[in-house]
Amino acid sequence: MDLFRHRRASLVGLPALVLLIAATGCSSADDNIPASVPSPGAKATKLCQNLDKSLPRKVDGLDREDPEPRSALTAGWGSPAIILRCGVSRPAKMVDPKVANGDDPVAIGGVVNGIDWLMEKREGGVTRFTSAQRRVYVEVTVPSGRDTSSVLVDLTEAIKKEIPSGIAD
Repeated sequence: MDLFRHRRASLVGLPALVLLIAATGCSSADDNIPASVPSPGAKATKLCQNLDKSLPRKVDGLDREDPEPRSALTAGWGSPAIILRCGVSRPAKMVDPKVANGDDPVAIGGVVNGIDWLMEKREGGVTRFTSAQRRVYVEVTVPSGRDTSSVLVDLTEAIKKEIPSGIAD
């Protein structure tokens, strides 16, 4: 089931997604990417806690440095930080495909190593990815200048292991 409201580019795999990401530009992002702690229900929180234990110590060659406030629902790597938030709400750009229409040049769907992602270009060259078709939404914010494909590849095994396929509650 396609959960992307806006045009889903026919991307199948990492190479096509990398090309789209490269087109987002390389302006500098500030060091203060928000890392507010999500507040999902009990089932989602348990899945996120399991994910936290399985996350890699390094992402894109950067050591894990969790943001404040510390939480099993957030993780970070490097500075400016790559931020992962687990248990976020469904992004407004993900809706039932029966009501999908229109084009949005800043939101694109793609697949990386078996995980479906919504990619959104943000201010300052930041790219935000949100997993789709998983029991919990996982959001990954990548500052400009980082290898977004490497970030997603580094995170996919933990997400596939701990967040089952399905539709988030």
